[in-house]
Amino acid sequence: MTNPSTTPHTTTQIFCASTLYGAATLAAALDAGLFRPAGRRVLVVCNTTGTPELTPDVDEMPGFERLRGRFDDLVSWNGTIAPFHPGAWSPRPDDIPLWERYLRLSWQLGSDEVELIVESLQVNPALAIAQIFTAAPLTVYADGLMSYGPTRSKIEPLVGERVRRLLHLDLVPGLKPLLLREFGVPAEVIPTDAFTRVLDQLADTESGRAVAPPAEPVAGPPALLLGQYLSALSILTEAEEEELHIGMVRGAVALGHTRVVFKPHPAAPAVWSTRLAVEAARLGAELTVLETPLLAEVLYLRLKPALVVGCFSTALFTASEFFGIPVARSGTELLLERLTPYQNSNRVPVTIVDALLPPLEGYGTGDTHRPDARLEELLVAVGFVMQPQLHPDLRPSAERYLAGPLDDRERRYFKRRRLTTLGLPGGVPGPLATRLPRNAAARRMVRRARKLRRAVLRVGVG
Repeated sequence: MTNPSTTPHTTTQIFCASTLYGAATLAAALDAGLFRPAGRRVLVVCNTTGTPELTPDVDEMPGFERLRGRFDDLVSWNGTIAPFHPGAWSPRPDDIPLWERYLRLSWQLGSDEVELIVESLQVNPALAIAQIFTAAPLTVYADGLMSYGPTRSKIEPLVGERVRRLLHLDLVPGLKPLLLREFGVPAEVIPTDAFTRVLDQLADTESGRAVAPPAEPVAGPPALLLGQYLSALSILTEAEEEELHIGMVRGAVALGHTRVVFKPHPAAPAVWSTRLAVEAARLGAELTVLETPLLAEVLYLRLKPALVVGCFSTALFTASEFFGIPVARSGTELLLERLTPYQNSNRVPVTIVDALLPPLEGYGTGDTHRPDARLEELLVAVGFVMQPQLHPDLRPSAERYLAGPLDDRERRYFKRRRLTTLGLPGGVPGPLATRLPRNAAARRMVRRARKLRRAVLRVGVG
C-alpha cells in the first residue's frame, strides 16, 4: 500500500464499487475529468452477493486489471469488516468514532481530508461508509435505470445533505433523474464516449477473446439473451422465470435467429440453462451459454449481436443508445402486475423499458411499437405515487398526468388501490373521485370502508 502524506490538507478520494460495471463507470468519470485532483485515490471493492465466499470480488473479474491503474490503492470492504456481511452490517451510532479511527489506521488515511464516491447511498455498504466518515462530502454515481426513479427510502439528513452531485450515464437522453432530488442534488452526465472507451479496454483482454470469439460470417451474428434472477427477489417464481427465458429463446428463433447466446445471471441455477438448450435444439437453433462473468457491453463488442433481448436490464439501453444494436423486451407486462409493494424500486426500470422498447412478440411486424412520447411526465407521476412523502412537490404534476386522457397502456403503470389511498385521479371511479377530500382522514376512511366491504363479502360467502 502507498505511504500517503499525513499533511492536514491532503485529500484522499475513496471510491466504492460492488460490480465491474460500477468500477467501469468510475473509470469513465475519472477519464472524463469529473473529479478534482487528489493526493490519493483508493478503490474500495465490496462483494454484496448472498454468498460472497463463493463469488468473485470485483477485482477478480475478467478485465478489471485494465481499470486498476486509475487508483493508487485497492482495499476490500468485506475483509475490513469480516465476519459481517457488507449488505447487512452498519455501525452502531456510539461506535462510529471508533470505526473511523480504525479505517484511518487500516487504510493509512492519517489525518487526510476524505471525499467519498459511492453507489446506492440508501443501503449498505455505501450508507455505512458514509455514516462512518461523518464530515466527508459525498458524490453518488448511478450506473443503471434506477437513477431515474425516486430514492427508495428516506435518507437521514446528516448523510443526504452532504451529497454534492449525482453522476449518471445518459441511458435515456434528455431524461432527468429523480434520485436524491429531495436534497436538491444536481445531476451530471458521464460522457458516453468516455464510457465506451473504457468498455473497449475491457473487451480487449485475453479473457474476452477466449470466451466470446467473433461470430462466423456464414452463421451470421447471433441473438443475445440477457437473463435476470428475478426469483431471488421474490418477484417471480423459479418456474415462471425459467419460462420467461424459454419464451425469449422461442421469440428469437421465431424471428429467424438460428444462433442464440444466453448470458445468465451469475447466481441463477445451472439447470435453467440446460432446459434452454433443449428447447433451442427442439426448434432447430444452436444455443451457447456464457459461463464466464463478462459485462454485457463487452459481449456487444465481441459478438456484435443482431438483437439483444431482455426483461428490464440496463444493458438493453447501453445496447440501443451506446452501440446502436436493435433490442426487444420480454416479460415487462407480467412484472408490472407482480411488483409489490408499489414502491418497489424496480418499478421505474420496468416502466422505462416497457414504455420505450418494442416487445419481442411481434417484433419487426407491421404493428410497430411507438415509444411513449410523455415519458418524463409518466415517470414523475410514477415517482410521486411510489414515494409521496419524499416528493410532495411532484403532486400537482402527477395529478395533471393522471387527470388527462390515458389509454389502457398508460393506466396499467398505476394501481387503482394506490391512487385511491393517495387521493389521486383514477383511484375512485366516477363522480365520487371529484368529491373525495385529499387528506389523511379521508384516506383512512377509504381504507376502513374497503375493509368493511371485504368483511361483509366474507360473511355473505359463509
